[in-house]
Amino acid sequence: MAPSSRSLRAEILAVGSELLTPFRSDTNSLFITSRLNDIGIPVAGKAVVADRREDLAAAVGLALGRVELVVVTGGLGPTDDDVTREAVAEALGRPLDEDPEIVERLRARFAARGLEMPDINRRQARILRGAEVLPNPNGTAPGQWVEHEGRLVVLLPGPPREMRPMLERVVGERLGPLAAGARIYRRVLKIAGRTESHVEQLAQPVYSNWERWKPPVATSILASPGQIELHLSVRAETPEAGESTLARAVDELQAVLGSDVYSTDGRSLEEVVGGLLRAREWRAATAESCTGGLVCSRLTDVAGSSDYVERGVVCYSNRAKTELLGVAPEMILEYGAVSKPVGLAMAVGARERARVDIAVGVTGIAGPGGGTEQKPVGTVFVAVVWAGGQVVERFRFPGGREQVKFQASQAALNMLRRVMERAAGSGGVAGEGR
Repeated sequence: MAPSSRSLRAEILAVGSELLTPFRSDTNSLFITSRLNDIGIPVAGKAVVADRREDLAAAVGLALGRVELVVVTGGLGPTDDDVTREAVAEALGRPLDEDPEIVERLRARFAARGLEMPDINRRQARILRGAEVLPNPNGTAPGQWVEHEGRLVVLLPGPPREMRPMLERVVGERLGPLAAGARIYRRVLKIAGRTESHVEQLAQPVYSNWERWKPPVATSILASPGQIELHLSVRAETPEAGESTLARAVDELQAVLGSDVYSTDGRSLEEVVGGLLRAREWRAATAESCTGGLVCSRLTDVAGSSDYVERGVVCYSNRAKTELLGVAPEMILEYGAVSKPVGLAMAVGARERARVDIAVGVTGIAGPGGGTEQKPVGTVFVAVVWAGGQVVERFRFPGGREQVKFQASQAALNMLRRVMERAAGSGGVAGEGR
C-alpha cells in the first residue's frame, strides 16, 4: 500500500564510490529534488553512498525509518560493484527473481547492434519480488517501483540520460497523482552590496512573522562571494495562492532591503545589467586589470549581448594602461596602478576610445602577493563613467585570488546596474513586470 499524499516526504540516495571522490559530482540528486518539489513532495534529506552492499542496505533502512519515499539512483549496472538491487533486497527482506522477459529484451538490444549479450548482463534482470519494472528505452538497466509496508522505494539508473526520462514518467504517471493537492512554489531574491549578516539583520524581523501566515512562507539565506540570496518557498493548494503569498513576501523584503535587491525573477546580475543597457539603447566598454577580462566575459555570457557590449580591454601592465587607454605614466608613478585616479582614468579612456555611452574600469591586487600596508591584498578600485557623470569606489575583498577577482567583477557589474537605474530614474530592481 502506497502512502497517502498528505504524508509523502522523500529522501534521495545517490549510489557510486566515484561520487565520493573529487573527480565526479552528484548532479542526479539536484534534478530529482527539483522534480519532486515541482509536484509538492519535500525532500527531507539526501546522501551519497559508496558501492558497498552493507552500507547501502543500512542507508536504505535508515531512510525508510524517516520518510515515506526513498529514491535510489545508480548501481543498477551489470558489474560486481553495481549492488543497489542486492542492497535494497536486503533492506526490505525480499528475494530477487530473474525476469526472463527482461533477459530477452537485453539479448535483443545487443543483437540489434550485432553483438552477443555478455552473461553478466543477466544481473540487470534481477527484480525485487513484488516490484514493478520501470522500462528503460535509453539503456540496459530497468528501474523498479516497490511498495513496502506503506512506504515507496524507487530504483533509477545512474546515467542522467537514462535516469531523467525514467523519473519524468514516474513523476507524471505515479508520483504526481499521489502528491495531488498542494505544491511547492518558490521565489529567489538576489542581493549585492551587503554582507550576509547585514541582510539577516534587516530581513529576519520581516520573515520571522511569516510562520503565522496561511500558508506560511519558509526562508533560507545563502551566501556566496559578492552575493546573498534569499530563497522563499510556500506550500499552497493553488498556483494563485502560492504566487500571491510569495509576491507579498517579496514586497515586504524589498521594502527593507531597497535597491540592494537586484533580481526577484531569477536573473543573474549580468542579465540584469544587459537588460538595462538594452532598454536605454546604450553600449558599454570595459577596462580591466586585476579581473583579466572577467567583467566583459560575464556580460558576454548573455545571449544577444552584442547589442550592448562594444569591447573589452585587458590592460594588465602599466604600459598597456598607457598605450591602450591613454592613462598618463606620471599618474601611475604618483598614485600607483592600483588607485582611484588610475581606475577612473581607465574608465574614461575606455569610454572615449570606444565611443560608447558607459564604461567601467577595474584595477586591484588579487594576490596572493603584491599587497602593502596601505593597499593590502584584496584592494580593488572600480570606476564607472557615463555622459551624466562618474563614480569611483574602493573595495577590500577577502579570500584568495579567484575569489577576489570574482567579487571585483560582481562589484563592477553592480555599480553599472546602480548607475543605469539612476540614469533611468527607476530606483527599482529587475523583477517581474519591470
